Amino acid sequence: MLSNIRILDFSNYIPGPFASLRLAELGAEVIKIESLNGDPARTTGTEGVQEGPVFRAMNRGKKSIAIDLKTPEGKDIAQRLIKKADVVIESFRPGVMDKLGLGYESVKQIKPDIVYCSISGYGQNGEISRLGSHDINYLALSGVLSQLKNKEGVPTHPTITFADYYGSFAANERILAGLVARKLTGKGSYHSISITDVMTSLMGNHAIVAADSGYQHALSVLNGTVISYAIYETKDNRYVSLGALEPKFWGNFCSAVNRADWIDSHFSATNDTNPIFLEVKELFQQKTLAEWTAFSKEVDCCLAPVLEINEIKEFGNELVYTAPWGDEQIKMHSDLDPMFQTPPPSLGEHSVEILTELLDETEVKVKEWSEKGIVKSEADALLK
Repeated sequence: MLSNIRILDFSNYIPGPFASLRLAELGAEVIKIESLNGDPARTTGTEGVQEGPVFRAMNRGKKSIAIDLKTPEGKDIAQRLIKKADVVIESFRPGVMDKLGLGYESVKQIKPDIVYCSISGYGQNGEISRLGSHDINYLALSGVLSQLKNKEGVPTHPTITFADYYGSFAANERILAGLVARKLTGKGSYHSISITDVMTSLMGNHAIVAADSGYQHALSVLNGTVISYAIYETKDNRYVSLGALEPKFWGNFCSAVNRADWIDSHFSATNDTNPIFLEVKELFQQKTLAEWTAFSKEVDCCLAPVLEINEIKEFGNELVYTAPWGDEQIKMHSDLDPMFQTPPPSLGEHSVEILTELLDETEVKVKEWSEKGIVKSEADALLK
């Protein structure tokens, strides 16, 4: 769908790379522009000599060129690449790309129809926009973290960086809208994604409920306070999720477990003063996760097992697959084949290819740049 679309991705870690990965899955050519030291994600969570899981998960199907953007020659290379690109993605702090001479105002002078997307924690302006930040900060400031509390009211630290991923989705939304607008008008566009803003946009229900009633946890039927929409422990200390909000699903569940007398307690509270809740808890503890999983496939009542990561594939989820290079990977769309079966690139793996083919430079020129420390290539040893 995005064939013939070329994306230059200057971003690091998760938000930008996950965005460009999704675009690559849709057919775009993604060229990862790295410093001579590489994306820091290459060494995040590293064990031994293998590159880190964050990098390996976010960067399949891409090309890598390593450039020192602080040199005049490096800046020139980047600008020449931009002239032949459709999209630029960057995730530096506000002002960094401007200092490099690669901010939107400079770039649009050489490529007027570029779609340029800046991803940042707090946006490009404002009193905290230039501060360092990470996923946990965006969750905190957006109000999302306050919704993830244990029974004692203490915020629970997630083991997945929700905000980074949601920021990626928002970036893709704007990039694709920019490409559509360019097709219609011939004009490029600039898009600033504040990850905190993106997460705040998820809080619409909560904001209305809080304003109307002062209640801080949105719809009570969705936050684990009613017995038909809750998480229950099984006999083997595992968990299942029950989401029987609609009367037909709750009725199906009650009938299947021979407890028609529970039907009128559909929206009763999940607290230990409710005898029906205690009975439901006891019921779930009478069977193992495997038994309740089998039940969930037979009875239409919105019941699903809480799976561990290594069980997702076993449950038949075809998004999880073993790539030809040995890594477990997750494709983006179940109805599309993973078109880009190339592993995450080594640092500067495609520097020679890109410079000689895309910019019509010779290997002699690349060798010269390499010797001057302007570019880095996997083929450096061969060039020397």
